[in-house]
Amino acid sequence: MRRLGKIVLWALALLIALSIGGIYWVSQSPPDIIRVALNYGAKMVCSNVFVAGRDVDDILATDVQAPEHPLFWFMDAEVDQSGGTVETNIAGLVGTGLAVDRQGVGCAVVADGNIEKAIDHIGPVTSLPPASPDILWPEGAKVEEDNRISAILDDPAMTGPGMRAVVVVKNGRIAGERYGPGFGVESRLIGWSMTKTVNAALVGRLVREKIVERDKAELFAGWAGDERAGITLENMLAMSPGLAFNEDYGAVSDVSRMLYLEPDMAGFVAAQPLEADPGTEFNYSSGTSVAIGRIWQNLFVDPGKALDFPMKALFDPLGMRSALLETDARGTYVASSYLYTTARDWARFGQFLLQRGVWNGRSLLPVGFVDWMVSPNPASMAPWGEPRYGRGQVWLHGPDPGLSKDVDPDKGFDLPEDAFWMRGHDGQTTTIIPSEDLVVVRLGLTPTSQEYRPQAMVSALIKALH
Repeated sequence: MRRLGKIVLWALALLIALSIGGIYWVSQSPPDIIRVALNYGAKMVCSNVFVAGRDVDDILATDVQAPEHPLFWFMDAEVDQSGGTVETNIAGLVGTGLAVDRQGVGCAVVADGNIEKAIDHIGPVTSLPPASPDILWPEGAKVEEDNRISAILDDPAMTGPGMRAVVVVKNGRIAGERYGPGFGVESRLIGWSMTKTVNAALVGRLVREKIVERDKAELFAGWAGDERAGITLENMLAMSPGLAFNEDYGAVSDVSRMLYLEPDMAGFVAAQPLEADPGTEFNYSSGTSVAIGRIWQNLFVDPGKALDFPMKALFDPLGMRSALLETDARGTYVASSYLYTTARDWARFGQFLLQRGVWNGRSLLPVGFVDWMVSPNPASMAPWGEPRYGRGQVWLHGPDPGLSKDVDPDKGFDLPEDAFWMRGHDGQTTTIIPSEDLVVVRLGLTPTSQEYRPQAMVSALIKALH
């Protein structure tokens, strides 16, 4: 018995030593999945504190938990208000994720620890005066609700779980809006992949000014002389460049590595090999959108003017006073994901697309550019027999959480054929229906697992407003 007792004690000692050693090893050299989690947490806290003005505890309890991974249960964050930094750790043992805020270009993950390089980018701040409360939106901030849609907007089943904002624009005026607890008219909200469509419009502005053409090839210097040199800007905008890129968010894939481990996101994407002939295969890729952002930024000799471009070319002309597009740690706009702006300003952009790129009588995009954006990309053919994506970073169908990929997600809903969508992670959508003169913005924190589809709300709104 005495010998057995010694064996048990030695086993316990060995287990404790291994546990301590394991914790030390993870703390000193955490595996990529832990680094992704730490930097994701730091980025979400940083942007929501410094850009959106929210409470740290609420962000940790809601937004940081959205991926539904056990690692996030034990995450904590230290916010340095004066330095604009956020550091994260797991249970106080494993760290550190790091993100930093910069004037005008928001927060960036500092995966390599080089804060000096990350803060060497200063973006513009709008010079627009506040919108007048006495003038109707979009010229001012006044809203007159259409009572025909009040019941729809007050129905949680219609607006969906985790709703943070809904704005309905009919005939160019806001007909109704609702906000979730803790959010309001002034709340900046992330659009996630709805940012991709804004990116396409920025390209359109450059096409309008004859600075670039859609058929531009040889997009990166490193592609010269190899098969990637033939990829065109059109291929990129249609999500069909042929580049290898894994958009799976379930593990440390290309997209999570790009967003949370790579200081130079566009450089990471540009280094990917070609796996298909350009224009032949549809591959939805946030990396492609980030690369597009770097491509148009490279058209400017002065990097400062490139950073100024979104504000001067699009946000100020549309009156999007709250818009802030974030860059990565090397100054590339994260044009796949990181536009923060109010729900009303998301609605402004949706109305701009509905009006085919015209705002206040001024054509900001080339004539026919939006028609081209929403024209079907044949490479995106879905199993149900229709293309799912347009040529300019837009979806031709609504979201399809929980559905078989063989089924049209709009089937069973009374939606006009000309409807098209901006769609983003965790339930962000903007529906644009020119034939109904209708734009519907819906923002929230609604993971795919909740299987919410805004098509029902949009259909009900169409019927009520007739």
